[in-house]
Amino acid sequence: MCVTMTATMFAGCGSKNDSNTSDKNTGDTSAAEDTADAADAASSNLSDDGKVLNIYCWNEEFKSRLEDHYPGYEKVDDTTGKIGDVTVKFHITPSDDNAYQNNLDSILPGNADAAADDKTDLFLIEADYALKYTDADADVAMKLSDLGITDTDLSKQYQYTKDVVTDANGDLRGASWQACSAGLIYDRAIAKEVLGSDDPADVQAAVKDWDTFNATADTLKKAGYNITATVNDTYRVYSNNVSKKWVEDGKVQIDDNIKKWADDSKALVDKKETSTAELWSDDWSKGFFTDSPVFAYFGPAWLINFSMHADEEGSIANEGGWGLVEGPQGFYWGGTWICAATGTDNPTLVKDIILTMTTDDAVMKDIAVKDSDCVNNKDVLTDLASDDSFGSAVLGGQNPYEMLAAGAENVDMSNISIYDQGCNESYQQAMKNFFDGNASYDEALDQFKKAIVEKYPELTVD
Repeated sequence: MCVTMTATMFAGCGSKNDSNTSDKNTGDTSAAEDTADAADAASSNLSDDGKVLNIYCWNEEFKSRLEDHYPGYEKVDDTTGKIGDVTVKFHITPSDDNAYQNNLDSILPGNADAAADDKTDLFLIEADYALKYTDADADVAMKLSDLGITDTDLSKQYQYTKDVVTDANGDLRGASWQACSAGLIYDRAIAKEVLGSDDPADVQAAVKDWDTFNATADTLKKAGYNITATVNDTYRVYSNNVSKKWVEDGKVQIDDNIKKWADDSKALVDKKETSTAELWSDDWSKGFFTDSPVFAYFGPAWLINFSMHADEEGSIANEGGWGLVEGPQGFYWGGTWICAATGTDNPTLVKDIILTMTTDDAVMKDIAVKDSDCVNNKDVLTDLASDDSFGSAVLGGQNPYEMLAAGAENVDMSNISIYDQGCNESYQQAMKNFFDGNASYDEALDQFKKAIVEKYPELTVD
């Protein structure tokens, strides 16, 4: 978060692995030593011949993290750097129209046979499609154990961030520096006017579950305000709290919580307490400014800091006017995972980058302080949460890390599937007709079913 404290930049390559793999127990260390020995044996079978480290991603986020926090990284230009005698090349393909995934799909299967300077070494993925690339049969992302990375190395990371990139055999094939638990971000001024208080405890009581949330929406409407900018603001909260997968045994199923989102959203739209605007549209982002009637958004740390126009005069963020609470249900949104590409010819460097950028305490703290990321390190977040000098300017000095750390502990990834992105997007698109009064729910559902069968011919829909 935008903070009032400073941290010392990590400045030494090599010591990070020692601090993360050292055995802190005074008892029997044989199990840990056996694991470390097995990891060393696996990584010793890989060869470091590469002179070019090729990194594939969809935006510049990881590039900036590496430039700012990886010891010894030297920037050459906007897409090139140096680490020692290895040239680092970033290949950035935007996600629009599935272009990024299409690019990965064309290069990763044949990566082992690619020319030396063309081999992909690292690639980045998101949770919505992670299982596609961490699948054991696809074998395009290396098992981290084959790089020599152990469970002990990753012991401070939140479990859900591991579950996202764990294959069906239980092997981990990626790691993230982020823990993107999220909450309800509310306008403090509106809270004071309508609810009588902007204190997080009081606001949480007014949005503690969906029935209370919807009742508060009625109260806000009477005062001239909308509970959210759009129905799409709440979708991930509902979809993160399902009790079954989108697809089971090749059949698409609608979870009760997904159906509840449609019912609750229709009621809010009919009462003009929210809209059907698309996320990231101008109509959605108008609520970031002080002359807006929007009470709340739902999102993680990155939305607060990088999407709400904090550096622009007239924005609520610029005036420190937002607050953060858990909201009706805990959830997460986003995150970026680093994967080692099968066939890399820079395994030692790849291992070091993954360990440095996702496990090193000093680097994690530096990322949290300087980049306002909610980092994937329990110890670092615990320290920041208890630091009275640490607060977010955007959140009016509130320290959000205790809440975000608790949320990260509770994220449940047991119901994810490789079809989540397509199903979620198609359902939201179909339901817009229902919300706008252009179709009944059943008619909108039929539209969804047709879109899914067209997108995934191998699936069946009742």
